[in-house]
Amino acid sequence: MKRHEAVWELADWQKPAPDICALCGRPIPRTARSSRHHLTPKLKGGARLGTVHLHQICHNAIHARYSEAELARRLADVESLRADPEIAHFVAWVKTKPDDFHAPTRATRSLREARKARRG
Repeated sequence: MKRHEAVWELADWQKPAPDICALCGRPIPRTARSSRHHLTPKLKGGARLGTVHLHQICHNAIHARYSEAELARRLADVESLRADPEIAHFVAWVKTKPDDFHAPTRATRSLREARKARRG
């Protein structure tokens, strides 16, 4: 004998509002990749400080462009991130994409070279 489970669906007014990405301002659907961004990097003392919810692509864009030290020194709040020219350019671009859009993100050449120099 099969066990039947009742399936309940919430009315639109009962569904929780989607989270909003702190960087791009677009909704974060439940199906979208997302993560918490430490405003002050954990390696720089931010483990117990504030975080914001971001689309994963927005989070990746931040870490692809800036070192932990630079994030801690000058980009430790959402307003500073949005005001940065590189991030502002990225936000303008990503706002044209669907809310659940994701694409691989590579670190910038200068950041890759700096990381390589530190290791070697």
